[in-house]
Amino acid sequence: MEIFIKITLFALLFIIPMVYVSHIKNKRIQRRQAIAKKRLTDEQRAELGQDFPLFLSLPKELQQELEGLIHVFISEKAFEPCGGLEEITPHMQRVIAAQACILLLRKRHDLYAKLRTIRLYPEAYIATGEFGEESIRLGESWTTGSVVLSWASVISGGKNTEDGHNVSIHEFSHQLDQADGAGDGVPSLRSNSAYKEWAAIMRPEFESLTKRSKENKKTVIDSYGAENPAEFFAVATETFYEKPQQLQEKHPKLFNLLVKYYGLDPREWTS
Repeated sequence: MEIFIKITLFALLFIIPMVYVSHIKNKRIQRRQAIAKKRLTDEQRAELGQDFPLFLSLPKELQQELEGLIHVFISEKAFEPCGGLEEITPHMQRVIAAQACILLLRKRHDLYAKLRTIRLYPEAYIATGEFGEESIRLGESWTTGSVVLSWASVISGGKNTEDGHNVSIHEFSHQLDQADGAGDGVPSLRSNSAYKEWAAIMRPEFESLTKRSKENKKTVIDSYGAENPAEFFAVATETFYEKPQQLQEKHPKLFNLLVKYYGLDPREWTS
């Protein structure tokens, strides 16, 4: 009898919860797969291309993958208007989702699992820091489940695909970095050897940018990346997607590392 009770307790405490969690995960996967089959209409595709031309540069296969991810992203994330913004239209949602999900193409991912809400301001906004100081910001990525964006910056960054600046790509790369709980410039990687390679390349690249920034020397990577390793990863990602050829020429090791991490080469569809 005592053995039976122990087995029952073990089942209640461990086996049944594990089966339940597995069931929920499988249902979520099936739901995502079904939604990912959806495609944009020709009108939606054209409108998205106007505000995010990089979308139209994608090969057909990647474009279709991104359209599916856009639908899944919008179905799972909440969009909250802030700062007097009256509404977030479906088109605005698609533009943000496209810029967020382009980072997920060809990658193993859980669709920014910790992210719940995108808070959108019409313009640059004033935010208060941890010590009460105020600053004007274009975007933020929080570890508590939110990304904050300025719609004006989303549009300006999306329309200019060659200046190396895209606030959405920047903030969502922070989300990738923060997925393991720490915004330290090191996203989740697959193996110990991958972490070693990341450190061996990223650390000297960051130090080099820091030195050049102090000397007021311009580089293909914006000097804001010299703030800290987390900002370096975000800025390098912006550069990777918008100036891939220049990044490859000036920083080949960094470029190849990002090709390996993101699983694609933007030179193939931005040239």
